[in-house]
Amino acid sequence: MSPSAEPNPQPTAPAEPGSAARVPEADRAPDPATARRIAALALPALVVLAAEPLYVLVDTAVVGHLGSVPLAAVAVGGTVMSVAVWFGTLMAYGTTGRAARRFGAGDRAAAVAEGVQASWLALALGMLLALAGQLAAGPVTRALAADPAAADAAAGWLRIAVLGAPGLLLAAAGNGWMRGVQDTRRPLLYVLGANVLSAVLCPLLVYPAGLGLTGSAIANVLAQTLSGVLFLLAVVREGASLRPDPAVILRQVVLGRDLLIRGGAFQVCWLSATAVAARFGVAAVGAHQIALQLWFFLALVLDAVAIAAQSLVGAALGASDAAAARSVARRVTLAGAVAGAGFAVLAAAGAGVVPALFTSDPAVLHQAAVVWPWFVGLLPFAGVVYALDGVLIGAGDVAFLRNVTIVAALAGFLPAIWLAYALDLGLGGVWAGLGLFTLVRFTMLVVRWRSGRWAVLGVTR
Repeated sequence: MSPSAEPNPQPTAPAEPGSAARVPEADRAPDPATARRIAALALPALVVLAAEPLYVLVDTAVVGHLGSVPLAAVAVGGTVMSVAVWFGTLMAYGTTGRAARRFGAGDRAAAVAEGVQASWLALALGMLLALAGQLAAGPVTRALAADPAAADAAAGWLRIAVLGAPGLLLAAAGNGWMRGVQDTRRPLLYVLGANVLSAVLCPLLVYPAGLGLTGSAIANVLAQTLSGVLFLLAVVREGASLRPDPAVILRQVVLGRDLLIRGGAFQVCWLSATAVAARFGVAAVGAHQIALQLWFFLALVLDAVAIAAQSLVGAALGASDAAAARSVARRVTLAGAVAGAGFAVLAAAGAGVVPALFTSDPAVLHQAAVVWPWFVGLLPFAGVVYALDGVLIGAGDVAFLRNVTIVAALAGFLPAIWLAYALDLGLGGVWAGLGLFTLVRFTMLVVRWRSGRWAVLGVTR
């Protein structure tokens, strides 16, 4: 079955005509179809998204002064811990859409109940990851690090740091349901507070306390646990039943499964692109790394718009307001396109400056000049793609997104970049593959958006 032919889930409790008038004003979602409302959700989400990468930079800077082995250990251990961060992102995205539908239908209690079940799932998965980290830290770090001293140090760091996984995932679940009920203030305070605490503790534990690399891991655990506890207390204070509901948890797992497969397809693409770029030489892979990290940074900003779309679209559909959902989708897509175009203008203006901020090597700068036109030209399309990702996640159309990503990867990106290697097309060929990947997704998402088949009204199962 083609992705466009995929059936939508059927609502189990569609709102009756006129039922919105009986929803208490305090429980009703605000009018979503305004640029101010989109910005009010997107800007705090951007701060929350940026908090973790910024802390990682602080942690890296602190540990870097301990020497090359501790720095390598944090790099390896942090790469492994990014798996938990990835799971957390999937959990947050999956919970937002489900909670937003219930909030839009005027049932805040049901939206919070989604958060309760997501918290149970987060706690179970976090404990499983913590246990797996104790057992697998040694073998995994030895597989990733060629230097035995760095591998041993990374394993020691990871065994401590992975104890923060339950808190990290609880925070992700909390972020998900709070975004669903359009509460942006508390997540901002919780995440920033925990990360500021960690940024303060890290240098204190590493140097004056004399704990070295261990101090960095402890600071991570304390911050993630504090954040998780704050989100957990928030859901408890809502007064919802705390009893686990296996049926709801299973539906969240299915949704997370589709997001996981989609994310896996992305990871295969990025790893393959780096592998091919490396085959064109050190300068080529260096320039590719610069452009790709800038792409990821801008994707982080565009993701904030997508998160606003998840919340607002889900709420509109939950309220059985198709016109509002379409209005949100249109406005968010326009916002994504404008943001992407704005970034493209800035990137074009900085073509002779930005790459030089990362390297002075003439060969790398020459390769960056090859990549740059692709980087600039794809940004407006990427803005639309990220926005529509948010629209469809909010609508619960995640299986379609999964299929789109797989099709774009298998029929576009991967064949194109390996053909670039076979024909010796250089770094331009690699980024042409990324262009094809983006344009295939752009086309299929726009067609889906225009079809309106994503706009399933009412509260879905």
